[in-house]
Amino acid sequence: MRTAAALHSNAEIFAANRATGHLALRVAASAGRTRRTRVHEDGSLRVRFPNAAGDALEAVIVNTGGGMTGGDRFAVEIALGEGAKVVAGTAAAEKIYRSSGPDAEMDVRLEVGDAARLAWLPQETILFDRARLVRRIDVALAANASLVMAEAVVFGRSAMGEAMREGFFIDHWRVRRAGKLVFADAARLDGAIAAKLGQPASAAGGIAIATVLVAPGDDATTSAVRALAEHFSGEVGISSWSGIAVARLCAKDGAALRHDLIALLAALGAPVPRLWLN
Repeated sequence: MRTAAALHSNAEIFAANRATGHLALRVAASAGRTRRTRVHEDGSLRVRFPNAAGDALEAVIVNTGGGMTGGDRFAVEIALGEGAKVVAGTAAAEKIYRSSGPDAEMDVRLEVGDAARLAWLPQETILFDRARLVRRIDVALAANASLVMAEAVVFGRSAMGEAMREGFFIDHWRVRRAGKLVFADAARLDGAIAAKLGQPASAAGGIAIATVLVAPGDDATTSAVRALAEHFSGEVGISSWSGIAVARLCAKDGAALRHDLIALLAALGAPVPRLWLN
């Protein structure tokens, strides 16, 4: 029988081997171009800046650990000064692997200043069977800032014959404009996730979902997306209120979801990261 001391020692070893990452990026506009003013990288997170056309800075986030699992904790902070323009994304899909118990945690904080414009377009988050993920996204927009953000989640890799049958996922969003809360959203899936997604009232068997938020967004935004209804592979719905537009997407797999996301972003005139097209 294992002693309490041995169990305590194993817990300490497990905790010591968990990955952490913290990325903080601050940018400012200068002479019509957006330039870095501060880059802080810690742990497994890095950011690279490939050449980009136009006046926007392209930021590509890299997880050198190749994924996350239970107990890992990552945080990303991006702040845009007045008039700055950034297209931010990830070098690859973020993989969340099976956990022995603890949650993986991801915190994203985005701050978009006066007349600044941010496109937050990471590649998909892929959840493996028995993965556990808690994600928190907090956005602070200036009164005249612009934002397009898309977050996609795929429950298992169907192309590899893999399914996420059980697990735990919490997604918590808060968006504020000039300090006022304009969007609050939370999603939770626990236990038999595959069975729940198979229900007609949830995803009707789809395993890939996404949320796209556009600010400012209005009836013209929704009309541009609804005009593409016949071209989408999955289900896409969009609404606008209080100066923002929010689209929800559901598809049978990750490839179909990406097809619909690219079409939707094109309809919005939003930049599609080059890495999405590779």
